[in-house]
Amino acid sequence: MENVIIVNEQNLKEKIKKFQDGGLDRIQVVSDFDKTLTKFVVNGEKTRSVISILRDENYLTSEYSDRAKALFNMYHPFEIDLTMDLEARKEKMLEWWTTHYVVLKECGLTKKDIESIVDSDKILLREGYQFLFEFLNEYKIPLTIITANGLGGDAIKLVFKKYGIGFDNFNILSNHIVWGENGELVDVQKPIIHVLNKDEVIIEDEKISKQIEGKKNVILIGDKESDLNMVSNIKFENIIKIGFLNEKEEELMDSFKKAFDIVVVNDGSLGVINEVLKAIKQGGGLNIEEE
Repeated sequence: MENVIIVNEQNLKEKIKKFQDGGLDRIQVVSDFDKTLTKFVVNGEKTRSVISILRDENYLTSEYSDRAKALFNMYHPFEIDLTMDLEARKEKMLEWWTTHYVVLKECGLTKKDIESIVDSDKILLREGYQFLFEFLNEYKIPLTIITANGLGGDAIKLVFKKYGIGFDNFNILSNHIVWGENGELVDVQKPIIHVLNKDEVIIEDEKISKQIEGKKNVILIGDKESDLNMVSNIKFENIIKIGFLNEKEEELMDSFKKAFDIVVVNDGSLGVINEVLKAIKQGGGLNIEEE
């Protein structure tokens, strides 16, 4: 796979061997959603998160777009300022999202607005998704998506419904919008998840807790180094970390290589994840010769 970089081949082989020794019934997958399971480039254009599409393409109102862009311009610099204290950045992100939900409510967000975005084909899953989800379903491997998606789990569920994806061991930990009788945004459940506090997400759902109990080998998938925090409150023994480096490749490659075992560039497919799962199941080495 020309889009796949194995950071330390020997180290990865040793990790895969530990997964093989444990068997498929000790594996769980933890993943981000936007630009991780979904493509970064669609029809030659960089894609954005669902909330960014709502903001930038006037799916709601021009007033909403103006106010949301103003919030982005105010708070995004704090999100990416690595010289700033992390806790202070977290406070700014919480402030951003709390204010943003007020704006969404005041501008009349409804479920139909989310459906319109999903139906627009601006959000596409990466190639290889079909094998991945069928494999996880067949071998009852839990998939937990932990995401700061601004429009919550409803948007993600609509994407998967569109693709015909759904199984019992598939879970979404995301912001949860409370809808009114007419499908309008009424409130957002607390605590709010944003891009910098995934380490604070605690799996309290009894159903999920039972599914991941004893699943000590984790495959983690993300597109930011901060996504490594998704497993902060998950007990595991071994972990294979796969990172999608979507942009600023030259600037971020070194840090991605330090953070992840495998780095996928050029908007590559989910193929390497599928090959890791095949290698674990079959007991052989990792085959990455073909995309």
